[in-house]
Amino acid sequence: MTAVPANENAAPLRFPIPANVHAETVVSVTHYTDRLFSFRITRPQSFRFRSGEFVMIGLPNAEKPVYRAYSIASPAWDEELEFYSIKVPNGPLTSELQKIVPGDTILLRQKSTGTLVLDALKPGKRLWMIATGTGIAPFASLIRDPETYDKFEQVVLTNTCRGLAELHYGDQLVAAVSEDPLIGELTTGRLTYYATTTRDASPRMGRITDLIASGKLFADLGFDAFDPRTDRVMICGSIDMIRDVSKLVEEAGLVEGSNAAPADFVVERAFVG
Repeated sequence: MTAVPANENAAPLRFPIPANVHAETVVSVTHYTDRLFSFRITRPQSFRFRSGEFVMIGLPNAEKPVYRAYSIASPAWDEELEFYSIKVPNGPLTSELQKIVPGDTILLRQKSTGTLVLDALKPGKRLWMIATGTGIAPFASLIRDPETYDKFEQVVLTNTCRGLAELHYGDQLVAAVSEDPLIGELTTGRLTYYATTTRDASPRMGRITDLIASGKLFADLGFDAFDPRTDRVMICGSIDMIRDVSKLVEEAGLVEGSNAAPADFVVERAFVG
């Protein structure tokens, strides 16, 4: 894991900033592996979002910039905006985005949206956040939001990646939450973190779908299986995982919700397909 130092010689703008788009400054960049990195940017004073939402971001490197949907990993109260990204060698955006340094400019669309928000769920006792890979980003926002703990007695974050190094972002996130002066006390005894790997040897191994289906997830944590009377579930990650976990929670009797019709579980479909 490497942090990128500040660069006074950040790339100059070669193209004009499009209308109705925020031009924000990269504050910090951290590379976790050759596939994963996070970055923080300045936040416009007028920009409002609900924890768990996503926004379209791009780079000022063309007349018509390419934009992609990115979950905001920082909570709604944060003065900066944090993002967690995969590196795609030939990706239209990430091939260049992975090269950013502090001082560079990021384009930010003005509106955020998304279904991985507390408003899309009915009241419950336990909130499960099921993540694979960079799908942990919206949950990084939600576990740092006091409202999450106002609405749920228990919060369970699962994080499944191929290798141990890919778990570093989530590991550090959860460790920092407990020390946070704003919400640290709220999370004590209420936030549970369950990380697994599918390739590297680790204390807990296996695909999250298999661990749910076999009941091992619940046995490991000492919790009952999904119950529509008490449990609410959020799902974000690979297409296959979203499909498989959605099927498992539906089989348990949970009903998919939305902003317009809150229910028992939600998924983020903006990144699927």
